[in-house]
Amino acid sequence: MEVREYDAQNYDVIVVGAGHAGSEAALAAARMGNETMLLTINLDMVAFMPCNPSVGGPAKGIVVREIDALGGEMAHNIDKTYIQMRMLNTGKGPAVRALRAQADKHAYHRAMKDTIEKQPHLTLRQGTADRLLMENGACVGIVANTGARYRAKSVVLAAGTASRGKIIIGELMYSSGPNNSKPSDKLSLDLMAQGLKLRRFKTGTPPRVDGTTIDYSATEEQPGDKEVNHFSYDTPDSIYLKDQISCWLTYTNPATHKIIRDNLDRAPMFSGVIEGVGPRYCPSIEDKIVRFADKDHHQLFLEPEGRDTEEWYVQGFSTSMPEEVQQKMLHSVAGLEHAQLMRPGYAIEYDVVEPYQLRPTLETKLIPNLFTAGQMNGTSGYEEAAGQGLLAGINAGLRAKGIAEPFILKRSDAYIGVMVDDLVTKGTNEPYRLLTSRAEYRLILRHDNADLRLTERGHELGLISDTRYAKFLTKKAAIENELARLNTVRIKPNEEVNAFLASKGATPLKDGVLASEFLRRPEMTYADVLRFIPAPAEPLDQRVIEQIEIQLKYAGYIKKAEERVARLKRMEAKRIPANIDYDAINGLATEAHQKLKKIQPETLAQATRISGVNPADIAILSVYIEQGRIAKVTG
Repeated sequence: MEVREYDAQNYDVIVVGAGHAGSEAALAAARMGNETMLLTINLDMVAFMPCNPSVGGPAKGIVVREIDALGGEMAHNIDKTYIQMRMLNTGKGPAVRALRAQADKHAYHRAMKDTIEKQPHLTLRQGTADRLLMENGACVGIVANTGARYRAKSVVLAAGTASRGKIIIGELMYSSGPNNSKPSDKLSLDLMAQGLKLRRFKTGTPPRVDGTTIDYSATEEQPGDKEVNHFSYDTPDSIYLKDQISCWLTYTNPATHKIIRDNLDRAPMFSGVIEGVGPRYCPSIEDKIVRFADKDHHQLFLEPEGRDTEEWYVQGFSTSMPEEVQQKMLHSVAGLEHAQLMRPGYAIEYDVVEPYQLRPTLETKLIPNLFTAGQMNGTSGYEEAAGQGLLAGINAGLRAKGIAEPFILKRSDAYIGVMVDDLVTKGTNEPYRLLTSRAEYRLILRHDNADLRLTERGHELGLISDTRYAKFLTKKAAIENELARLNTVRIKPNEEVNAFLASKGATPLKDGVLASEFLRRPEMTYADVLRFIPAPAEPLDQRVIEQIEIQLKYAGYIKKAEERVARLKRMEAKRIPANIDYDAINGLATEAHQKLKKIQPETLAQATRISGVNPADIAILSVYIEQGRIAKVTG
């Protein structure tokens, strides 16, 4: 029987999907003052973690800090619900340091749902979006499976892996969203009917085991940090968790690898059952064994899923092998010889929107007022999804308010900007994962300075409160004032100074130097400098001191990076008109012509980043733009 459609409520913004992308999008739109509806298939899976119960890590942890600096929620939520916190890459430079937290996955879901339920201007509703509501070629809302037609000025789709999701475990296949939730089957079909191009991706998750059956004595403990750290700039140090739960490290071995090789004929990855493209940087264990045949072991991290559950996540053991094979694989690993399988690992195939069809605002080029975010755009990871959700929610909120100026993050602004530019300029042939190596300006896109880069913009959007902004300005002023002071106070050579330098194995002073120059020495710290100059009138916060040390010690490298950014901004200022006719431009290489028509870059800088577009093509394009010979003839 056909469901009868009827008009329901009107909203400013509608967000479909309440995963990590949808939660951020809805909160951002509502906090900007828009009447917002967040529609989710299951209220019990808001901001759920169907895969690894953690937040952060290399590049990803910096994204979480950026989300916080702009006024998003992920950092606050993990700070309320983590069970372990660790700073990674502490032995390396500041550009690659990143925070990672082990989450209590059930507490994380409950805390985010509570935040959403209490947010003014935001309505949380259970239901499934079956199709878009279209008028005059633009999206004006969605039609739910109940027949309700909800209207809005802008719509954000963040359906994630529920989009025609299919779970695969060995020979078993069935239609499903993540964690055996209900899939969204009709929306993808409607998007294709509207002209959007979709493709199939695949991701996976490892088995969960009963923690009471693990032999921890055969594994290596991985405790949390005792040094205080948080994701949110707002979280006070006083609540740093002291009773953290350890993770444990173990390894696969030749016996594990033999079991996998002996059963490759039953592995959906190799039998042709799985059609979707999987993530290169987070492969299944069977894929690792085949691709890295020379390796006799691989790391596995045993991670608790929460305080009130005995389920443990076997990180690094993602698999879609049949369940009985998974059991044998687990029992071959040190510490897991008697582990009881609680949930088998599985692969999930799902639909993604080809991201080259999106603008840097994450609005679709084909359908005005329609934005997409998260794994639906071909990314992997909660953090990448949340960053996109925040950006899409902001721009959907601006559209609903009738504000023409979009919010765009450039590659030099944030890792979120790097990710979005990669997606919309290059597209992706596999689930996209953020890496520090993707950011050419990573020395200025650090974990420690996300607030200095983005908080002012978050305040302008109305996502950062005046109280928090005032605290930020106080911190910024403290950094600037102390840097200025260190650039005026001198340290003179004397017996005490040179004896101290000798104890550090450093070259003694022959002439007086500015305190800032003294601190630039690799072996010196801010505390060392204060031995020889008066302390500031007010004691400085440790985060202020951290900024002073980094900005002085890496000043030369940072200056070079900023010069490259300035050159990039000049290119970004050269916009390509929307009505450009690439067919009328003579001299473009065939590949460049095809790629420019497909991607439709908005600036010359974006055009330079398209694979297949070379400097000669850019020079020709630039001349045509300057001469104004670019408009399509219409009518």
